[in-house]
Amino acid sequence: MAFVTEKREYKDEYPDKTLYIPGPTEVREDVVEAMCEPMFGHRMDRMTDLYTTIVEDTKEFLGTENEVVILTGSGTEFWEASTLNLVDENILVPTCGSFSERHANVAERLGKNVDRLEYEWGRAIKPEDIREELETSDKHYDVVATVMNESSTGVRNPIEEIGDVVAEYPDTYFVVDAVSALGGDYVDIDEHNIDVIFASSQKAFAMPPGLAICVVSDEAYERELQKESASWYGGFQRTIDYYDRKGQTHSTPAIPIMLAYHKQMKYMLEEGHEGRSERHREMAEYVREWADEHFDMFPEEGYESQTVACIENTQGIDVAETIETVDEEYGMVFSNGYGSQLGEKTFRIGHMGEHDLESIKELTDAIEDVAGL
Repeated sequence: MAFVTEKREYKDEYPDKTLYIPGPTEVREDVVEAMCEPMFGHRMDRMTDLYTTIVEDTKEFLGTENEVVILTGSGTEFWEASTLNLVDENILVPTCGSFSERHANVAERLGKNVDRLEYEWGRAIKPEDIREELETSDKHYDVVATVMNESSTGVRNPIEEIGDVVAEYPDTYFVVDAVSALGGDYVDIDEHNIDVIFASSQKAFAMPPGLAICVVSDEAYERELQKESASWYGGFQRTIDYYDRKGQTHSTPAIPIMLAYHKQMKYMLEEGHEGRSERHREMAEYVREWADEHFDMFPEEGYESQTVACIENTQGIDVAETIETVDEEYGMVFSNGYGSQLGEKTFRIGHMGEHDLESIKELTDAIEDVAGL
């Protein structure tokens, strides 16, 4: 039986809401306005100026010597692309929540042999477990694929230490899904053997949705060259070689969002990678203290996310009703727990992007008022 969604007409006016969800997040007004320039061609010199600027600015912000690819699409495009580009047969995917599990599902859908290293939701991936799996398995793993920030559970995995372990296995490549963390949580990409790390523009980068950002090591690029097949849209050779030759993307990109990216990246460079991370750390610490006072944090202690707080509903508040009332009375939107497993057991606050301590305190005050805390 086919189901067709009923058409709901988009209206001219909707009330403005302040977003505290795990993305999209708030975007500066002048960054939004940057999208309103007259259109130009994606093969014009102007496009080369724009694209080379945002690519090189991203390298500078992240402090990486590796290649940067920016494509139209969701960051999770690189779940698929990195698997196609690097995996012949076997991939090890530690799972600790919904998004790491989805990464494993994508690899299976692509016909790869996936071994999961499963953790209870809320627990963090441990480097020593990765080491044991690589040492004892009778398989060769082409890739270890790990989520940096499991936004379904609010866990920040120790990807630096995991990368150091994977570095001991030179024929195994390390892929990191940093969709909800990169830009708001400092990571030294080059120092820790991260071959591929990717993010989305609408999370901690605080830009409109629509762009996928990926950092690719020379080793990962060379690995793809050895393969008989790879991703067409997200192929490392195709995207990087085209950039080297033309300074552009191989296919027509979302030019207005790249204009917004250009504007926002200048702000990010001014604040700096470590400075931006420090601001996010202060917000995260405040929310943890607030949660400890009124509820409990859901993640394993010591592994809490720096961009998304997942808070255990120990008070038994009606999460859905609280979210709805805070929305209606304060114009602020935060999130319930992810999926049926955590829907009413937890709720989530996205403290990422351009938020600061003051704006986060406004939300927690509103939650206290509505929930009677």
